[in-house]
Amino acid sequence: MNAIDFSDPATIAFLTEALRAAGVKGLEISRPDGQLRIFISGEGGAQVAAPRAPGSPPVVVKAPLAGHFCAEHPAAAVTPQTLPRSVSDADLLGFIRVGHVLLPLRAGRSGVLTRLLAEPGALVGFGDPLFEIELPS
Repeated sequence: MNAIDFSDPATIAFLTEALRAAGVKGLEISRPDGQLRIFISGEGGAQVAAPRAPGSPPVVVKAPLAGHFCAEHPAAAVTPQTLPRSVSDADLLGFIRVGHVLLPLRAGRSGVLTRLLAEPGALVGFGDPLFEIELPS
């Protein structure tokens, strides 16, 4: 039997549709050469984390839309946490502010938050890099 090629977009699309049809909320496959995670959201979308080989570059968390970048909640009276620090996939890293609306930014992956790539308060565009996360190997 041949190994499944997890770098093939058609394979990932097939797995995602099979999970959705079966009502499964997610799948994680770990191998020595990398890892694949597929999470099905409640709105019918999916989040796919592509395979990562050991020693590969860190993951960059990017802005999901244009707005003002906030590394902390604007109403918080706390000092920013020092870097590097450990984060889990559900940890809140900051916010994108559009007018009075705050969009939370989650890590999406567990690892070590190593760098802040945007200045707090800066106007960022869709896809602009915000954070760097080193993933465990």
